[in-house]
Amino acid sequence: MINLASSLNKPELIVNGKRIDGRDFNELRPLKIEAGVLKNADGSAYEEWGDNKVLVAVYGPKEAPRYLADPNKAVIKAKYSMASFSGLNGHGRSNPSRREIEISKVTSDVFSNVVDLAQFPGSEIDIDIEILQSDGGTRAAGITAASVALANAGIPMKDLVYAVSAARIEDKVSIDVNMIEDNYSDADIPFAISPRNNDVLLLQFDGGVTREQMKEAENMVIEAGKTISKIQKDALKKSYEEVSKQYEEK
Repeated sequence: MINLASSLNKPELIVNGKRIDGRDFNELRPLKIEAGVLKNADGSAYEEWGDNKVLVAVYGPKEAPRYLADPNKAVIKAKYSMASFSGLNGHGRSNPSRREIEISKVTSDVFSNVVDLAQFPGSEIDIDIEILQSDGGTRAAGITAASVALANAGIPMKDLVYAVSAARIEDKVSIDVNMIEDNYSDADIPFAISPRNNDVLLLQFDGGVTREQMKEAENMVIEAGKTISKIQKDALKKSYEEVSKQYEEK
């Protein structure tokens, strides 16, 4: 059913050939990641992506409870949650929303495909993703930061995963949508990519695109991933250098 009020109030998303925030259609919002920000977690990362602010903590591998344990491999448990102050829709909420449960599940699936689970039979790895401030694309932001936090924890992975959403805004394919674009775009397509071979680990879809637009979206995501991957690696490198310097000073 079409919401006529929303349709009538839809903002203009393309102005003078640019997106409403002035970006080109293939342009990412500013992205900053810092690794190793929490003392009491095995691994952690803090991320600012546009106006999104994301904190991730990783715990484990640790012994899994009996009902969850798999004798042949570790189990990934991801928990995505939005702080009650993160956006206009979260205030007063106590239980996880259906969206939070769904994103937690797909995030667990993404990392179950890249973490070397066979090294830790009977164990559990927890990934806690907290959205401190929300402005669209938080599922992708959470996965991108979680990958850094897992690497910071020293957990062996086949690759350093990144994620970013593509969208169709009118007839233009775009990437890294903000909240207004997310709410009013004609299609939303979150990707998670393993960059070594450009394997797609997550592909969700809401809306309609042509085959050509879908291919364009994938190509734009992979190209943007080169920038995202470098920022992830730089964050880890800086964290390791800081730890090494602390040991040298002792």
